[in-house]
Amino acid sequence: MNQKLVIGIFAVIIIVVGVGIYSSKNSDTEMVKNEAMMKKDKIEEEQMIKNDAMKKDETQMIDKEMEKSDTMMKGGSYEAYSPEKIARAENGDVVLFFHASWCPSCRGLNGDIEKNIDSIPEGLSILKLDYDKETELKKKYSVTTQHTLVQVDKDGNLIKKWSGGGTLNSVISQI
Repeated sequence: MNQKLVIGIFAVIIIVVGVGIYSSKNSDTEMVKNEAMMKKDKIEEEQMIKNDAMKKDETQMIDKEMEKSDTMMKGGSYEAYSPEKIARAENGDVVLFFHASWCPSCRGLNGDIEKNIDSIPEGLSILKLDYDKETELKKKYSVTTQHTLVQVDKDGNLIKKWSGGGTLNSVISQI
């Protein structure tokens, strides 16, 4: 009976030790899983923070561009042509400048406008077009030479057309 008791105790000890080892290994595995989950959560959180910061920066840039655009319209503007900008003529004047990079008088007017950009009157938008690329607009306004300026209404209809003039003041005087 003594021997059965020793064997029973030994069996209980083996079971307890086995359960302990099993629990320990599962605990280690759980710890590794938990650490991996925590790292993943931290990375996702950092990415969300970066995305939020990027969105905030993007929003600030858009706000600055809109502010800049508003300022340009308050004091006038000189910028690249796009069709939707013609609608500005509803509240001011829009002049299309058919500019060619190879044209000396175009470069002269362009330089004077850029040098005196702060002198563009409120509500005036001078839109610079590439003479060599805007063939449809050249046809529409019967533009045959570079350095032609065309004043248009909000629907893009011709109000006045002229060529030449080497200064911003000469453009303004035509309007």
